[in-house]
Amino acid sequence: MNKTVKTIVLTVVAFGSYFVLDDLFFSSSRAFINKFINQVGVSHIITYLLFGIPLFIGILWLHDFKKFLSSLGLNGSIVRGMVFPLICTLPMLIGYAAVFKFNSEITLSQILISAAAAAFFEELYFRGFLFGQLYRFTKFGFIPAVIAGAILFALVHLYQSQELATLIGIFLTTFLGAILFAWVYVEWNHNIWIPIFLHFFMNLFWMLFSAGENAFGGIYANIFRVLTIVLAIVLTILYKKKKGIGFEIHSGTIWMKK
Repeated sequence: MNKTVKTIVLTVVAFGSYFVLDDLFFSSSRAFINKFINQVGVSHIITYLLFGIPLFIGILWLHDFKKFLSSLGLNGSIVRGMVFPLICTLPMLIGYAAVFKFNSEITLSQILISAAAAAFFEELYFRGFLFGQLYRFTKFGFIPAVIAGAILFALVHLYQSQELATLIGIFLTTFLGAILFAWVYVEWNHNIWIPIFLHFFMNLFWMLFSAGENAFGGIYANIFRVLTIVLAIVLTILYKKKKGIGFEIHSGTIWMKK
């Protein structure tokens, strides 16, 4: 079995195992853990971490132990991973503060679950593992590597509504978001902290000012979100051009790598 096939098989099996376990047992496991901790946000994080064990085993099977962090992008600069996304999300922070009221009822558990855990684990598992292993360690180009994970990422957010129009909006929003997070991950030298904090700040500011009842949101919520997305793309392009760094995603890496 050559390296590409081995990586594809192990990535799909490991992620599939995680995904099934998460779908079937996450809620009940979190409730069980919370009986001992009595803090649902912390229990949520612990459960997310435990359910990632199949992925961690997959990483250790695919790579040397010394490459565990680098193969997931966790060895990148945390400071850069925090500062750049914060700058990019300023339109959301300033815009939402000007248009919406501050959500004084927000709780620590809500922040831990919907901002911190959602950003860290979704990016680590979907981008660092599923997308990252397929793109970085096989001959798959960007589109083949990202498409399945982006669809799954969008599907797991459909619980937020029952209305067809809203469901379509949520699917498209989260699907395109998954592609954006994968793109910045790749273009910032596989630094997973970039999409983690971009995801975190976008979720946090959305929650702090109650910008929308679900991931789709309304007109004003999306105006400032689009500005953030445009800023993330433009600043990435400008930074790479100023530093003379070539783009990772180009005609030779978009479909299949030669």
